[in-house]
Amino acid sequence: MNSSAPATPSRRIGVLLVNLGTPDSPKTPDVRRYLNEFLTDVRVIDNLPAVVHYPLFQGIVIPLRAPKSAKIYQQLWTERGSPLLFHGLDLQKKVQDQLGPDYVVAFGMRYQNPSIARALEELREAAVERIIVLPLFPQYASASTGSVQEKVMEIVGKWWIVPSISFISAFSDDPGFIATVVELGKREMAKHEYDHIVFSYHGIPERHITKGSVQNYCQFGSCCDTLNDKNRYCYRAQCFDTSRRVAEGLGITPDQYTVAFQSRLGRDPWLKPYTDIALKDFPAKGIKNVLAFSPAFVADCLETTIEVGDEFKEMFEEAGGEHWQLVPSLNSEPMWVDAVTAMIRRS
Repeated sequence: MNSSAPATPSRRIGVLLVNLGTPDSPKTPDVRRYLNEFLTDVRVIDNLPAVVHYPLFQGIVIPLRAPKSAKIYQQLWTERGSPLLFHGLDLQKKVQDQLGPDYVVAFGMRYQNPSIARALEELREAAVERIIVLPLFPQYASASTGSVQEKVMEIVGKWWIVPSISFISAFSDDPGFIATVVELGKREMAKHEYDHIVFSYHGIPERHITKGSVQNYCQFGSCCDTLNDKNRYCYRAQCFDTSRRVAEGLGITPDQYTVAFQSRLGRDPWLKPYTDIALKDFPAKGIKNVLAFSPAFVADCLETTIEVGDEFKEMFEEAGGEHWQLVPSLNSEPMWVDAVTAMIRRS
């Protein structure tokens, strides 16, 4: 007779991958719903009191913006739908395959569908022992990573049983992330000779930097020349650090690349230089062939494919430039899947 106790079933770890969000379709009503959720997030628009914020955006800004944005989303949409969504689902599946049965990987969007609430419910129903949350934003910003973290805590805080939860708050210097960006850049550099490289990051208002500054360390100058304990979560410092690491991997010097910021909204000062302004000066400086990276995004989306890939290309050529090429996002590249898997296992 075997008196040994039965083996204890292994307890699985839940993984939540989160990206920003996308409309359910490029139709104006769906775009309006997406913009309404996005632009009423107080971590995104943080400088207006609620009594002004909600009536202004819901009554004026969003109704005017939605039809214009819908036309742009129509250019972005593919047979598989929104690139941000299907690349996210592809990444989820591949990461799940690599991690194996000891993990349950879910995917959600901060705004719209599939929602964070739905993804977390998948993990709760799987009875995971703990949850690792990976917001898919390499550089920490309150309006992106911070918003995801707040939403997760808001939802899970209402559960009767709250599991252990950990966040991977940034991976701007992760070796696997950097190596994948470098590899994609080298593929493009093998096809064409470039005079200059642009690292274009999504901009944020300068006030977001100062609000999070440790001991008023951030001064929008040389303080970002190194990443240290005081600016570890400074978005600007992380962007410059990512750029330095990718440039090193590509074998280029500081004078061969520019770090700039795109997609500003409103009249308040945002991080500078602005990409759309900087690129117009390149041709006069003899820079006629530019390779553009978007290292704040890990999946193709409106800000990469349309803004950097199409709109900036047109601006550059109108200013006298000859060749503008966007480096594709990481999407579900095998190296990127390996990098995500490694980050989760380390966590």
